[in-house]
Amino acid sequence: MAPKLPLVPKGGAERTIAVLDVGTSKVAALIAIVGPDGEPRVIGTGGKPCDGLSRGLVTDFGRTETAIRGAMDLAERAAGVQVEYVHASISAGNLASLVVPAEVDIAGASITAADMAALRADGRARIDPLGRTVVHAQPALYVIDGQPGVASPLGFHADRLGMEIHVVTADTPPLKNLDRAIKLAHIGLRSLVASPLAASLSCLEAEERQLGVALIEIGAGVTTIAVHSFGMLVGVAAIPMGANDITKDVAAAFATRRSHAEALIARDGAAIASARDNHEAVEIPPMTEDSMAEPLRVTKAQIISVIRTRLDLLFREVALHLDKLGFAGPQARQLVLTGGGADLRAIAEFAAGALNRNVRIGRPRGLTALPSSQSGPAFATLAGLVLFAAAEVPDIWHAAPPPKNAGGGGRIATMIEKLRGSL
Repeated sequence: MAPKLPLVPKGGAERTIAVLDVGTSKVAALIAIVGPDGEPRVIGTGGKPCDGLSRGLVTDFGRTETAIRGAMDLAERAAGVQVEYVHASISAGNLASLVVPAEVDIAGASITAADMAALRADGRARIDPLGRTVVHAQPALYVIDGQPGVASPLGFHADRLGMEIHVVTADTPPLKNLDRAIKLAHIGLRSLVASPLAASLSCLEAEERQLGVALIEIGAGVTTIAVHSFGMLVGVAAIPMGANDITKDVAAAFATRRSHAEALIARDGAAIASARDNHEAVEIPPMTEDSMAEPLRVTKAQIISVIRTRLDLLFREVALHLDKLGFAGPQARQLVLTGGGADLRAIAEFAAGALNRNVRIGRPRGLTALPSSQSGPAFATLAGLVLFAAAEVPDIWHAAPPPKNAGGGGRIATMIEKLRGSL
């Protein structure tokens, strides 16, 4: 029997953080140490294929637990520690967001910590998740006497202090099922983090967030969107479509196995065809292993045509969700693509044409000693989970006392307009 690893030490100048990205096609684990300077240093990683989920939803507890246990075991052995709790990503459950307002009377006095506490309590009482689970409830905007844009209101004199809270919610059953799968692997769950929020932390520049940017993470089964404006996350959405749909389309179009289709897309696939692709042919293995079956010969352009048909559908949905989230106008010109689907050749150029915006590929940053094998777009959420945990982002719903009253509603576009009007 292998020797048992020491438990992660508690307290001290350094903190050890463990995270899990439980995706439709893979489970990835990462352990990092955060020192006094706040920059995480990776000390262990691990990954395992997973076929226990569909579109981010747990469909087989046994297979999911096995993948989680295997990925975390690899990370623990590389790090030389045993973890008790993890921060895990969530992309399923129809992620959605709303903005809830809160306000307290200051009566011209200087804003104190007690006023801030009262504001948070008022905000929490106004959040109504409408039968769903609150994943995040973060202060997105402070307003002093009707004027938005103050980053930290402490010490300011005001008559009224307001706050707008960005609330991310999800359907409850998928979250409970993921929680159970993680616990079956004998790991405690510290927090669930919305995948688009995590990916944004690892891929976006501070100036992009100020100017206005939307991050689109194309996962295997789910594509998530995170809209940022004036440095803040102001909206999220999820689309039940991803890179696996492209693989299935190619497999069906050319009567081959999905494993063959996946390899074909990686080697010869693209979002835009070149002139040479009309003449270069490739062989596609048949579905059957019958020795008499002949491989199919098609041009690369034919393969790309199938891929583009699915991308047209996907980015049509992306455009609709960006409109719903209020991502419009001159401040809504920048898009960042990430996730495993962003590895497809020429997808940035395709998205730029489909959405009429500037597009770049986002790769994870902000971590020291991140292995090159996990530095691509497919690992943006994994890296972002570490940054989220290291930052200890305040959360009104999970840290505040029980609510007294419920109310409020979605006002994302209105909040963005308030900020624009204050400039």
